[in-house]
Amino acid sequence: MNAISKLLGVTGLASALAFGAAEAQTVLTLNSWLPPSHPQVAQLMVPFAEDVARVTEGRVQIQILPAPLGPPSAAFDLALNGVADITYSVQGYTPGRFRTAALAELPFLSDDAVVSSVAYWRVQDAMLAQAGEYAGVKVLSVFTHGPGEIFSSSPIETVDDIDGLKIRVGSTVAHDLATLLGAVPIEGPSPRAYELLSQGVADGIFFPFETVNFFNLQDLVSSAFTAPGGIYNTAMFMVMNQGAWDRLSAEDQAAIEPLLGEALARRAGEMWNAADAAGRAAMADSVTFHQATEADVAQLRARFAPVVAANLALVSETGVDGAAAYQMLLDEVAALEAGH
Repeated sequence: MNAISKLLGVTGLASALAFGAAEAQTVLTLNSWLPPSHPQVAQLMVPFAEDVARVTEGRVQIQILPAPLGPPSAAFDLALNGVADITYSVQGYTPGRFRTAALAELPFLSDDAVVSSVAYWRVQDAMLAQAGEYAGVKVLSVFTHGPGEIFSSSPIETVDDIDGLKIRVGSTVAHDLATLLGAVPIEGPSPRAYELLSQGVADGIFFPFETVNFFNLQDLVSSAFTAPGGIYNTAMFMVMNQGAWDRLSAEDQAAIEPLLGEALARRAGEMWNAADAAGRAAMADSVTFHQATEADVAQLRARFAPVVAANLALVSETGVDGAAAYQMLLDEVAALEAGH
């Protein structure tokens, strides 16, 4: 073989290897409806994508799409139908579809998003998955944001001050809790909060500390009413098209699995905790905080009792024992807060 033939042979082999490497790489699309700067994207989705690439040695890449393929309420179906490979959203944006998620939205769970998120995942994995609400997708994890509180443009110093206020809410559970407080619930996803408040459509919002800060609402609200464990919470999911998951090699699936489930719920909780701390600090000079007293909490528990009972019954309609699942959630919260 002459020198030219050898060179062509080496070049051809290199091209074949390069083509094989390109063929071996899988690019998964991740639909995102929040701005790229939002902590849930920048501090959760981006590091998660980087870790997937790392543990698979570059064979699996996640591409976060620059613009959403649909509204937050469509996220689950985007993954189910393969329009996007991975999606995330709030279960409450599609009322009635994810009935078991109501457990993680009930009041007074925890002030620590890691605790509420990990506890929620453990109950999902052990009991709630039996309801089959996520059929057709690979559940990467479920989690919650930090404790949800009430923020208002008018002072709230007692439970009775909430009566008559128009409050933006983001789920059926939050809607029902606001109603029992005498408020007028205003539906709308979180990105619409500024619009609703600035136009006077809403007097206040149900939000965690982070979200008030991220959407620059400090100038629109002046009062915050908080309670231990949160007045409400919000459940969220992150899912993957089942076919896209099944097409990954067994080796890559095994490498990715340790990043999912409880590990991803814990990571989400850590992100929310850090973002909430920053959010609360950012509004320290512009928002007056009123911590619910023991009497306030007792009053809130009494008012919220019908919502708790109704949602446990709703969970039971899926074939899961709602009361047992709720007790497991509370037990897991207690164990995690005790450091177990």
